[in-house]
Amino acid sequence: MKRSLLILCCLIWSASAYSQIRLGQSRYASQKPVNILELNYAKPQKFRIAEIKAVGLSTLDEIAIISLSGLKVDDRIDVPGDAISNALKKLWGQGIIGDVKILVTKIEGDDIYLLLDLTERPRFSRVEFSGINKTQEGELRDKVNIRGRVVRDDVLNTAKRNIEKYYLDKGYLNTDVKIFQDRDTTLPNSVKLRFDIAINSKVKINEIQFHGNEELSDRALKGKMKKTKEHARVAVFKDLYTRATDADASSIANSVLHTDSASADDVKNYISKNFKLNFFAGSKYIPKEYRNDKDAVINFYNSRGFRDAKILNDSVYNFSEDKINIDIDVVEGRKYYYRDITFSGNYIHPDAVLLARLGIQKGDVYDKEKLDKRLNYDPQRGDDVSSLYQDDGYLFFSIDPVEVNVSGDSIDLEMRIFEGPQVTVNSVNIKGNERTSDHVVMREIRILPGQKFNRSALVRTIRELSTLGYFDPEKINPDLRPNFEAATVDITFELEERPNDQIELSGGWGGFYRFVGTVGLVFNNFSVRNIGDFSKWDPLPVGDGQKLSLRVQANGRTFQNYSISLTEPWFGGKKPNALSFSFNHSVQRQVDFINQANFGNELGYFKITGVTVGLAKRVTWPDDNFSISNSLQFQNYEFDEFGTSFGLSYPTGTSKSITWNTTIARTNIDNNTFPRMGSNIMLSAAFTPPYASLNKNINDESPDQEKYKWLEYHKWMFDASFYTPIFGSSKWVASARAHMGFLGSYGNKIGIIPLERFVMGGDGMTFNNFALGQEIIGLRGYENQTITPGRETRGQENADPYGGVVYNKFVTEVRFLVSPNPSATIFLLGFAEAGNNWGSYKDYNPYDLKKSAGFGARIFMPAFGLLGIDWGYGFDAVSPSLERSGPQFHFTIGQQFR
Repeated sequence: MKRSLLILCCLIWSASAYSQIRLGQSRYASQKPVNILELNYAKPQKFRIAEIKAVGLSTLDEIAIISLSGLKVDDRIDVPGDAISNALKKLWGQGIIGDVKILVTKIEGDDIYLLLDLTERPRFSRVEFSGINKTQEGELRDKVNIRGRVVRDDVLNTAKRNIEKYYLDKGYLNTDVKIFQDRDTTLPNSVKLRFDIAINSKVKINEIQFHGNEELSDRALKGKMKKTKEHARVAVFKDLYTRATDADASSIANSVLHTDSASADDVKNYISKNFKLNFFAGSKYIPKEYRNDKDAVINFYNSRGFRDAKILNDSVYNFSEDKINIDIDVVEGRKYYYRDITFSGNYIHPDAVLLARLGIQKGDVYDKEKLDKRLNYDPQRGDDVSSLYQDDGYLFFSIDPVEVNVSGDSIDLEMRIFEGPQVTVNSVNIKGNERTSDHVVMREIRILPGQKFNRSALVRTIRELSTLGYFDPEKINPDLRPNFEAATVDITFELEERPNDQIELSGGWGGFYRFVGTVGLVFNNFSVRNIGDFSKWDPLPVGDGQKLSLRVQANGRTFQNYSISLTEPWFGGKKPNALSFSFNHSVQRQVDFINQANFGNELGYFKITGVTVGLAKRVTWPDDNFSISNSLQFQNYEFDEFGTSFGLSYPTGTSKSITWNTTIARTNIDNNTFPRMGSNIMLSAAFTPPYASLNKNINDESPDQEKYKWLEYHKWMFDASFYTPIFGSSKWVASARAHMGFLGSYGNKIGIIPLERFVMGGDGMTFNNFALGQEIIGLRGYENQTITPGRETRGQENADPYGGVVYNKFVTEVRFLVSPNPSATIFLLGFAEAGNNWGSYKDYNPYDLKKSAGFGARIFMPAFGLLGIDWGYGFDAVSPSLERSGPQFHFTIGQQFR
């Protein structure tokens, strides 16, 4: 009986298997095979996989999908069993399959034939945007990079969040993003995706209110929030007018403040609420920046002694459709002071020396920020406690201030010091200088192998590399790899080169033809040595840090200037001795544009041809920021019916000069383009031999042609610029400058020559002035050359010499860095300046200055140099017919040092 039952079961099972085989073979006749999940789990059977196939794929590879399932031919599996369940989980887990079934198409003995019946998820073929401009669309494509990816909800949600965050960072809090999917008929199993974006209005901050602050004012706290600002507004006069018309108002002030007695604090609060002039500060609400600014507020409290200050809570709520208000509740706590400061762990320097270097006394207000600077790094002073050790090789030095006792409002500090071993520099390397030769970089490095580690030398090296102009100053990174056991350090200076060759293609207005064209090329990393190596041409040979300048300037026939110069900053290769050579030729012509019969013919000209050879060197006394340069210059002045324009009695003739120039300069600015700190000081003196004074045949009665055949003079120039950061920010910088010039003679025998004098006024750019043989000094707020003695009589018979013999100029500026990007550095400025120019020393009055004020902008692009525009208002008269100069626009190209 048992045997009969077993045979019957086998027959039934064989019939079932045969039926499944038949169904599997007839799949393409729309008959469905058996789903393994539908088999009887109560009676699993073991089979050998004889074959695996996959159907339903349009873009995916069949072999790859089978491999992802984990099932392989010849595997022995239980059906139903874990192997099939795991295969389903693996395929689902890939996220590329929409639906999956594992079917049995045939069973032969213990061999089973499997079919993976798949539904492939569609893919995104392309992404479109609507509701935004092309610029935003280009930026969003980088942030929503989903082309070719599988259509999934998480992918769509991530893309939507990225778009919303993009606009949130720009101050658009109410951006609405809708997603539409359409089938792409041009590609199999593909979907077109469209983001419909409604940016809505930008959300600005209407008002920030602090609550609980008694020691520090709202204005002071708001000033520390660098990125979270109230929107600019001037609502005082509107509100005063509205309330002043109220018949019940006994006074404007009391009506405005809704009180019978307006206190000074009430007035300050009212003005603070209704009078905001932060036009250059954005008022966008950006959550990330807001969080940082809240930390800045607490840090400000800490710097004023309130170590326990904290923000209890804050709220951001709608004021209007496009504005929000922010309320911040602060807890100030009590104000603390330093009491006893002790040191432990110090063996090299005694407590008294460390305390003096710390610069904090008993009774000083607790200032966490100042304490950290004085202990670790003070960029402005550089004489912090750490520098005392790290400048002497103790690289591993650390100091930890520990509050050992807090009693009432007093804090006792213990400075726990770890001095460590004295470290030697093992190696110094550079990387990132692809165009610049290694020796050009290495000669600027002040910290060398075999020396003791010196932090000040490291900082100085960073500054020197920044001022070269070949590298991005913001990305110079000294990578220090110390070895404590060996007491050594390896230093690698990581650099990122930037283009610093400049092309000057500019136009301006001046002269008869009005349009002035300039073409200039400056190659700041030129290499004479690599002229024969064409692999070093980019577009000319580069790599050795030499400077080659070529310049051509023209205003039709009336003015042309040609110049070329070459400077080798390390002549000889061992010391920073800069050898320079320059050649210049300029011609200014008078052309007849009045007489029709002689129209266009030349009436006269003035030519200057000059050659200069110079040598400059760095010196280490009084400190190693000084340099001395000397140059010898020969110039030939040629007049043809032109000399009377300078006050000379002869219209035609020549003059010559040989000039020795000595310049002493000190510079320690941190950046040439936008200096944040440091100074530039320069004193130069130019001397010619006293030809006329030594010639007995020449006296005051001699003809001008004889007196000025060889020019004799001495000229003194002084320029000083100082920079310092303000408002606790690296973007705000105050600059103060002073410029002076003096032209003298060796005696009264011939007096001061009519050439090489000072011409003042305007933008200080020679292509607008055509003032050959003169020193051009700018003074914004006044037209070009208007502050120049002899201007009123120029061209008349017996005219006074044209130009001053002494000038003074003083400038103050406040600069704001808009963009530090090396490819386009932009900063704004406001200025006030005063200066004057005198025709004789007896008229010299340093208190009689022409004053002006205004604002402007500068943009530095490596290919074009520094470009600027200024609006200045001159407050004083330059002629008897004018009460004041009035407003003027000025355009500048390049650094205008004077």
